Amino acid sequence: IEKLLRCYRQDVSRVLDVCRQQIVFERTEDLVLCVEAIKADADVVAVRVKNRMHLDYNAAADAGYRDVSLNLRIESGEALGLGLAGHVCEVQLQLESFAKLKSREGHKRYVRWRNFKAQ
Repeated sequence: IEKLLRCYRQDVSRVLDVCRQQIVFERTEDLVLCVEAIKADADVVAVRVKNRMHLDYNAAADAGYRDVSLNLRIESGEALGLGLAGHVCEVQLQLESFAKLKSREGHKRYVRWRNFKAQ
């Protein structure tokens, strides 16, 4: 709700991370293989990709946080049958070294910093 008020002017249609999961990798190569596997899946539509690991990404914009965040929609027959075909979920792909830094207290500090910046 905080993000809805802060960023989206109460437009719930813009919220894409109500359902979110994280996958942690030891090696960058494995993270890349996962992205390729997701892209190859005919039942998955990538709605948005945020590559915070790209060399050109300004990490200062997110207090140094790095990951690949995929907003996905599943369009399988099963998803259609369950009425979930329009639902967007978020999958965060992260290296273990960053995941270790993302503690409960670390995330709280990040949220305070983000709110201070009004993002």
